[in-house]
Amino acid sequence: MKLYVTYTSPYARLARIVVVEKKLEGRVEILEAKTRTAGSPYYQINPSGRVPYLIDHAGVGMEDSQLICAYLDSLDDKPRFHHPLRDVHWDYRRLEASARSMCEGICVWVREMTRPESERSPTVLAHEMARSQRMADFFEARAADPLMQAEPGMAHLTVAVSLDMARKRGPGDLTAGRPRLTAWMRRMSDLPAIRATALP
Repeated sequence: MKLYVTYTSPYARLARIVVVEKKLEGRVEILEAKTRTAGSPYYQINPSGRVPYLIDHAGVGMEDSQLICAYLDSLDDKPRFHHPLRDVHWDYRRLEASARSMCEGICVWVREMTRPESERSPTVLAHEMARSQRMADFFEARAADPLMQAEPGMAHLTVAVSLDMARKRGPGDLTAGRPRLTAWMRRMSDLPAIRATALP
């Protein structure tokens, strides 16, 4: 199988984390895609140009990190990050949706900052900065909850990837001044796949 990624995308990083955690390195070739580049050969592979993008054993392509992570996690019929009971648990699904919202906002902030300074929207930057702080408060308030302390699922991985991106490329360290979230993130950072897929 071939997994197309960029090494700065948190969504592609989620797929890379599942590859490592499920020990699929021998079955999945990771290839760096050229995105946001006119005429990139990658657009012949995936017309949307988004990452991650997976081509399975049959040559069928799929995009969207949620779909790809679920697919990779299911290959051994022992899903670890998409446990069937957890996936029908509304509290968990709400947690995962909140994690994706935080990730999306941080990505918008990062993309806006990559634009020339004269083209950046102060309104967008301010909105996403405020959203990231609210979401960090949300997870600080819940960091000690049994759901957040449970074995990691996609919600946990998404929160960890989002916090790491915010610290390294985004609006800053969202765990600062939030002791419960700091302790939670320290535990998540010990996962081998989190270390192995660290942002450049």
